[in-house]
Amino acid sequence: MLVYFWGFLYSNYFRFWLKWILRLLTRKCELQRLFDGSGAGARRTLSIASALAEGQFSVLRNAVHAEEAEVEKCVRDVMKEKKIEQKDTGFKTNLHITLLQISGYKRLYLNVENLRKVPYDSDNEEHEEQLIELWNLLMPHENLKARITKQWCDIGFQGDDPKTDFRGMGLLGLVNLVYFSKHYTDEARQILSRSNHPKLGYSYAIVGINLTEMAYSLLKNGALKSHLYNMVSGLPQMEHFHQFYCYLVYEFDKFWFEEEPESIMHFNQYREKFHEKIKGLLLDCDVILTLQN
Repeated sequence: MLVYFWGFLYSNYFRFWLKWILRLLTRKCELQRLFDGSGAGARRTLSIASALAEGQFSVLRNAVHAEEAEVEKCVRDVMKEKKIEQKDTGFKTNLHITLLQISGYKRLYLNVENLRKVPYDSDNEEHEEQLIELWNLLMPHENLKARITKQWCDIGFQGDDPKTDFRGMGLLGLVNLVYFSKHYTDEARQILSRSNHPKLGYSYAIVGINLTEMAYSLLKNGALKSHLYNMVSGLPQMEHFHQFYCYLVYEFDKFWFEEEPESIMHFNQYREKFHEKIKGLLLDCDVILTLQN
C-alpha cells in the first residue's frame, strides 16, 4: 500500500517538480538529458520511449505511436514543443533514430504476423519451391523420390507431407527453416545430423517450427526490444528477426545435448526451460543475441 501511495505521489506530483528543477539547473529538458546521459542502444531508446509516453503534451505521447513516414514531422514537433532549437542537429538525429527504432519494431511485428498468417499452400508454386529448396540445402546428395514421401521424415517432419506441420506458424515456419539452411548451411547440416542421435535425437524440422513460435512470441510481447535496439540503429527488418531465429536454433541444439533429456517425450519441459533461459538473457538492456556472438 505504501509503495503504491509513493508511486502515485511521484508520478503525479514529485516527478513534475523534479523535472522542472533539473531543467532550471541544466537548461535542458528531460529528453536532452537522456540523450546526453547514454549512448545509442536499448537503454537510451527504452528511456526515451518511456519519457515520451509519460509526457505532459500530446505531441510527445503521439511520437511513440508514429509511423515511419511521420517520424521526421514528429521530430520537428517535439523540438518545437520542448523549445529545442532546430539547429541542434545532434538531438534531431538521435531522436530521429530512436523514433525509427520504436516504429520499426511495431512494423516488424506486423510483417512477421502477416507472414505467420499465410497458410502453406501446396498449390502455390513459390511455397513449393521453398520447400524443395529446404530439402536440397539439407540433403544435397539425396533426391526426393516424390513430392509426398516418407523421406521428409529424414529432415524432421512428422509425416509424408510437410504442409501439415506448418499449420501453427504458417509460411513463417518454412521461411525461417530455409533462411537458416541457406545462410548457415554447414551449421544446419551439422545440427540435422546431431538430431538423428540414437538416444538424444529430435525432429529437426518440427523443433525448428517450434522455435519459430518462440521467436514470434518474444517479438510479440516486446521481449526482443533490447536485442533489436542494440543491434539495429534505425529500422529493424525481417532479416534481423531471421537472424535471431538462427541464434535460437543453434543454441537450442547445444542446450538439448548439454541437458541430455531422458527422451523426446520430455521435449516440452526442456523447451520451456530453454525459453526461460532466453527470456532471462533478454532482460539485460545491453543484450545482443546473434550467431556471430
